[in-house]
Parts: sequence; C-alpha cells; structure tokens
Amino acid sequence: MEQEFEEGKEVQEQPKEDKFRLVVVTGMSGGGKTQACRYMEDLGYFVVDNLPPVFIPKFVELCKHAGDHVGKVVLVVDTRSREFFDTFIHVLDDMDKEDVPYEMLFMDASDACIIRRYKETRRRHPMAPSSRISDGIAKERERLSPARAKATYIIDTSELKKVELRDKIHRIFGNSDGEQMSINVLSFGFKFGMPLDADMVFDVRFLPNPFYIESMRHKSGAVPEVAEYIAGFPVTQDFMEHLDGMMDFLVPQYVKEGKSQLVIAVGCTGGMHRSVFIAKHVFDRLKDKGLPVKLEHRDLMKNDVWEHVREEC
Repeated sequence: MEQEFEEGKEVQEQPKEDKFRLVVVTGMSGGGKTQACRYMEDLGYFVVDNLPPVFIPKFVELCKHAGDHVGKVVLVVDTRSREFFDTFIHVLDDMDKEDVPYEMLFMDASDACIIRRYKETRRRHPMAPSSRISDGIAKERERLSPARAKATYIIDTSELKKVELRDKIHRIFGNSDGEQMSINVLSFGFKFGMPLDADMVFDVRFLPNPFYIESMRHKSGAVPEVAEYIAGFPVTQDFMEHLDGMMDFLVPQYVKEGKSQLVIAVGCTGGMHRSVFIAKHVFDRLKDKGLPVKLEHRDLMKNDVWEHVREEC
C-alpha cells in the first residue's frame, strides 16, 4: 500500500531489512529524483540511473548472483527512457506475478514548483523539448499515472528543504539500526602540507616536543614513554580537557545535521610525536563512545627518523 508523506504524517511501518533490497525510483522530472538518489547512495545503495525497463529483470538477476557485493540496489526509471518507458508497467506486473520483492518510490512536486526549477536550471523538459514546460508536465503526469498508482512511497518535494528530504529518505531506506556517520581521525605534519579533506584541523605545535629529547626522537607519539612525556605537562592536560568538551559538543551536531563523514585532522611539525599522541587520544575517546571511527597517521613514515615506529604503532 502506498505511503504518502505529508506534513505531520510519519511512516507507520518499515519494511524488514532483507539481504537483497530493490528500490525502483520514478516520478516527475524536476520532482527530486536525483537528490533522493544521492542520499540513497550515502546509505550504501548501488544506484543505476535511466535504466530501460526491459532490462530490469535481467539486472536484478545479476545483482542477486553477485551475493553480498550488491545488497541494496536503486533503479531509476522515468520518461527519459522515451519509447522504452512504455514497457515499465508490464515489467512491474510481471515482477508482481513472480513475487519479485521490490519497493517503488515516486518523487513528485507541484506544477508551479517544477516550472520554477526548470526556469532556474534553464533546462528543457524531456516531454516538451520544443514547447512550454507546462505542456510537458501535463503529458508526463498522464504517462506516469499508472506508475504512481503502484508506488510504495510518494514524496512531494514542493515544500521540502534538502535536509527534510534527506531525513525522509533515511527514515524509509536506512538500516533498521540507523546509519551512523563515519569519523576519520588523522594525524599529519604541517611540513608535508595540510590534508585537503579535513573538516576540522587542530594545530598542536604549541605542545612540548619530544623531538628534542634524544631517547624519544626516534619513537612515535603512540609509544607509552613518549605519550607520558607529552601528557605530563599542564598545558597538554588543559588542551585535552578543552578538546574533549569540544568533541562532545560538535560530533552530535554533525550527526544531527546529517553529515555522512567527518575528518578530524591533528597536526604538528613532522606528524610523528604530538599529533600522533593527540589523534590517538581523540580516536580512543570516540571509539569508547561506540562511534564508527578510524585512525590514520598520514606522515608517520615520511620522517627521516622512525626506526622504532613500525613495531610501536
């Protein structure tokens, strides 16, 4: 049964997460299919855009034989298929008869909204390349009416902000346990350049530097001796206390905002001692909170002095 999203109306029941999940996305040109598919890609779906309907059964078979490599698939089918689109409903009917499980998302918007979007992008409507946009919308609505009647979900994006559309997509097509933002904690050396993909950069070159201690020069910031040296100064303790509080505040805000990946970069001069120590501290703390976090020491092996690093880190 179709579930239509309107203000104040929530999903009543979520489909059970299967090993293979097929979602067919269709709808009005300018209705938000592209944006919806981007959010589904963030959820781990393999998206195939503008697939001729006649190829759907064969493609589904290929995906099933691929096993765990292709577990969640989105097929975008719309009027861009031109004459191929006429077989769409027949293909869906055949899938229903053969009990092939699938869900269909229909993306819609008001005529006024679609016209405004086309005016903004200055693109031609696929159903009216040489006439008025309104004519194309009318033709497309008529052609899509049988598909709309078969839809599992209908989302009208006329009044939706992008973040609201994302939330709806995540609520319907996300895992039952919820999708978590992935966090990457990275240590680096400023002399090798700042990481271009960092969302937050912390410069810890003000902390005491073990490089000037001969017994620690060749050891990384992950070695207990070096870590204890760096952590033994009041300035380090004060900084870590402020840093922990900042992480406790910021990370949940990024999760709430819907960010799919967060890169936290910590830099010192060479990327061997202080940045490694602080990055590991951030990693351990986030990991203890149950967050999906990875740790990378980008420049650790670029230094001239690292003879004890590999076995210690």
